[in-house]
Amino acid sequence: MTHGEKAEQNFRLGYNCAQSVLLAFGDITGLDDRTAAMLSSSFGGGLGRMRELCGTVSGAAMVLGLVKGYADPDDHEGKKAHYHRVQEFARRFREKNGSIICRDLLSGVQTVEGSDPEQRTEAYYKKRPCPALCRCAAEILDDMLSLHQ
Repeated sequence: MTHGEKAEQNFRLGYNCAQSVLLAFGDITGLDDRTAAMLSSSFGGGLGRMRELCGTVSGAAMVLGLVKGYADPDDHEGKKAHYHRVQEFARRFREKNGSIICRDLLSGVQTVEGSDPEQRTEAYYKKRPCPALCRCAAEILDDMLSLHQ
């Protein structure tokens, strides 16, 4: 199963969008599923369902940080290179989907207002692009990680 297929499947299993992407890359990040799910749990629905930065983009940024990030606060070149990678991911995602903002990506989708997550039903999955966005984010990551080995 590809990372894209795994990310889409994770979303359909009930994980949020950020969890779906981060969990799909456990084979590369080395994170166990529980840690990955807990770490990314706040980022679903555009950060706590506030519809800001798409959770798939947040999850992808976590993968990029774990795989290609920097740890030394004095590593200016590493920081610069990493920010360029994150911006490149965002550019590619925006190019394919029109935005990196959750509310824009869900434009035209009837959603329930408030902070409580919606019940995951067949109708829920049919009306929103989230499973495909999870797959898309993972596919972009795969491409970027293969280019930067």
